[in-house]
Amino acid sequence: MLNRDDAWKLLCEYTQGESLRKHALAVEACVRAYAQKDGADENLWGITALLHDFDYERWPNAAHLATEEHPFEGSKILRERGYPEEMIQAILGHADYCNVPRTLPLDKTLFACDELAGFLTACALIKPSKSIHEVEAASVKKKLKDKAFARGVNRDDVYKGAEELGVPLDEHIAFCIAALRGIAPQLGLNGVAV
Repeated sequence: MLNRDDAWKLLCEYTQGESLRKHALAVEACVRAYAQKDGADENLWGITALLHDFDYERWPNAAHLATEEHPFEGSKILRERGYPEEMIQAILGHADYCNVPRTLPLDKTLFACDELAGFLTACALIKPSKSIHEVEAASVKKKLKDKAFARGVNRDDVYKGAEELGVPLDEHIAFCIAALRGIAPQLGLNGVAV
């Protein structure tokens, strides 16, 4: 039985940085929302998203090696701890360089939400109020074209993610914004007085 508290402890054991922990929460919120919408296993999907980058801080994998570092090292740890193969498959599949096909809905959803969640966070943080409540899909789409903004976000993955999910990009962006608004306080994106 998957336990979110145990998953959170595992994330925190390997991830010290607050921004990466918040990224995990953001991706979790988006993926859980899709699970709820699609009638999928919300716990499985949410915990998969929560743990998708838990090994990144320790093994960042700048060389994009398929069988070393992130997410390969994490997959070994998850197997040792008895996490389901479906979860491990999705986590490996979220990194294109692992060459693990995204065949299941969970695989496609995790991939579609990962880069977008990071981009939406960046869009909120540039607002004077630092609030996700002020972020709208149309402005996000426009910002995606600005290559100088949030350079670390892979735009191709954002577009490809929505396409693989079979959801129009505008709809996917709006859906994920709504999911992040639901946990805005935990993400530090609920707004500040300006």
